[in-house]
Amino acid sequence: MTDARESEPVSAEQLAEFAEKTQRIVEAFWQRQAKDGFSIVDPMAVGHAFLELTARLMADPAKLAEAQAELVQANLKLWQDAMERLRGEREDPSAPPPRGDRRFADPAWSEELIFDVIKRSYLISADWLRSLVKDVELEPRDRRQVDFYTRQLISAMAPSNFLLTNPAVLRRTRETGGRNLIEGLQHLFDDLERGKGRLQICMTDPGAFEVGRNVATTPGKVIFQNDLMQLIQYAPSTAQVRRRPLLIVPP
Repeated sequence: MTDARESEPVSAEQLAEFAEKTQRIVEAFWQRQAKDGFSIVDPMAVGHAFLELTARLMADPAKLAEAQAELVQANLKLWQDAMERLRGEREDPSAPPPRGDRRFADPAWSEELIFDVIKRSYLISADWLRSLVKDVELEPRDRRQVDFYTRQLISAMAPSNFLLTNPAVLRRTRETGGRNLIEGLQHLFDDLERGKGRLQICMTDPGAFEVGRNVATTPGKVIFQNDLMQLIQYAPSTAQVRRRPLLIVPP
C-alpha cells in the first residue's frame, strides 16, 4: 500500500529549498576546486595502460574484426529472438543474467519484452567487452588497471542504473507521483552538502547514535590511518585475550 504522502505533489517550498541547497553546493564545489585544484590519481599510468591495450588491439586487425563480427552476430540473434517472441513463437531468453545478479531480479526484466531486450543487449555487450580485454596480452600492472577500469565501466553502464531503463524505478515513480525521485535528489544534495561540494555518501543516520547509549565507550586509539580509513585498536577488557585480533569493518 502506498503512503498517501508519497503521492502528494512536490510543493513550491520544496523546489525553493532544492534551488537554495544546489546554489550552496555549487559554490562550495568551486571554492574547493579553486583551493585544491582538480586532481586525478596517477592519470598517466591509467592512460598508458589503455594506450597499450589499444595498440595491442590495432596490431591484430583480423582478430579485432572477428571480435566485432561476433558482437554483431550476437545482437542480430537477440533481435531475431525478440521478433519471434513478439510473434508468440519464443519465450525463453537467450542471455539470462548471471546467477545472483540482483540488478535484474525484478520480474519485468524478463516478462516485458522491451526490458528483456535492454537487459540482454547489455549482458551481451558486457560479456563481449570482458572477453575482448581478457584476450589481450599486457604487462601485469597494465592488466590489473585495464581489468579494474573495464569492470567499473561495465557496472556503471548497467541499464538498472538509469531511470528510463529500470522498470522497478519507473513503477515506483508512477506509484509515488515522482516523489521517490525528489527524495533521491534530497539524499544526493545532503551528501554533497556534507562534503562541501564533494560527494560524501552517508550510509547511516548521523543522529541515530549516541555515545554511551548505543555506541560503546571502550578505550582505544588510532594505530594507523590514511586517506581511506582509520584503524582503531580497542583496549582489552579482560586479563587474557586471543592471539588473533577481531577485525570489524563498519559501513
